[in-house]
Amino acid sequence: MTISSSLNAGVAGLAANASRLATIADNIANSSTNGYKRSVADFHSMVISSGNGTYSAGGVRVTTTRFIDQPGALLSTENPTDLAVRGDGFLPVTTAASLSSLTGDTPMYLATTGSFRTNADGYLVTETNLVLMGWPADSDGTVPVYPRDTADGLEPIQINANQFAGEPTENISLGMNLPASETETDGSGDTLELSIEYYDNLGTSESLHIAFTPQIDPVTATNTWDMVITDSALGSVVGEYELEFDDARGSGGTIAAVSLTGAGGVYDGAEGTFSVNVEGGPISINIGSLGSGNLMTQLSDQFAPTQISKDGSPVGSLVSTEVDANGYVHATFDIGIVRTLYQIPLVALSNPNGLTALDNQTYQTTNESGSFFLWDASDGPTGDILSYALEESAVDVAGELTSLIQTQRAYSSNAKVIQTVDEMLQETTNIKR
Repeated sequence: MTISSSLNAGVAGLAANASRLATIADNIANSSTNGYKRSVADFHSMVISSGNGTYSAGGVRVTTTRFIDQPGALLSTENPTDLAVRGDGFLPVTTAASLSSLTGDTPMYLATTGSFRTNADGYLVTETNLVLMGWPADSDGTVPVYPRDTADGLEPIQINANQFAGEPTENISLGMNLPASETETDGSGDTLELSIEYYDNLGTSESLHIAFTPQIDPVTATNTWDMVITDSALGSVVGEYELEFDDARGSGGTIAAVSLTGAGGVYDGAEGTFSVNVEGGPISINIGSLGSGNLMTQLSDQFAPTQISKDGSPVGSLVSTEVDANGYVHATFDIGIVRTLYQIPLVALSNPNGLTALDNQTYQTTNESGSFFLWDASDGPTGDILSYALEESAVDVAGELTSLIQTQRAYSSNAKVIQTVDEMLQETTNIKR
């Protein structure tokens, strides 16, 4: 009968509002939880077919939805490995417990923010034992190509705080002046020497010893020098060249020709470079292009280096780790070099709200969320990664308190319906008396 349907509708209303109250309570309780996504209870009417002038109340159903795609505000911090996603996308994480799993499996979960710090083993871990994951870079800092539709290439990010690094020297720029007076007919013929430090593949300091000997002709000035380069590591000559300088008006003192007379690579007149093979590999030496006069010159002045520079560095210790907007994890060493250790991709899905919510503001993919793809941060549909930042809770406390008042009124109203039905049934029972 319809009066019974009214009772059922009132009970359904109490249950629905109780569920709504639970979502509100959860939202308010997590209003200060970084990365928390608010839940919402949606009501849906149930209709029971009626006829013969009667109406049966169908009541209400409730479903809950977590708005995972709604971001919270970003909060600045002082930790370089506090990370937040600005825009779409999720950080790949796993659990610390999986690192000690006998199977070696590291399941991928998703998060939008996290305060990561290195633990005793060097892994970037949150206080809730979530481990950040990324693609490892090669020793030269380049990240290989990994599959983008699977998490198989991802590894827990591990940073050794006691690691050392050095960079071998690969390029030397040699700018100096050779005295033109030494190639005159009355030149002394003395050899002029210069030593340039470089770093080998192990970060050890070595040197190239360069000797310049003028060629002297008793009749006329030669403007020509013999250059011999000796490697201290090999203890042998690695480069022998003949340098001829121009003495014409407007181009006097510039390089006119460079000839290979022994060991070493051929001089490139357009680039101004040649290479010598030291013990650890080739080093490119730039002395200036033909006719440029920007590095090596021969002018009537003293023998003096004018511009000597090189790359490479000695061994240094790790001092800090940071993550840039494109997700690259960089290690900075006390010698000033920066190395790329990992790349953190961002995970994109077609339906983020279809993810399954887990503890600690993490999520797991489902059939409803759709297939995922690993994008470079700031590429495709994804946003970028902010360091020194955390995502705050997406809960608006004022809005939740307003919903709380509405829910309280609705609950009281449904309780009043049940009370009224009870009184009407009591009156029906009294008819028999």
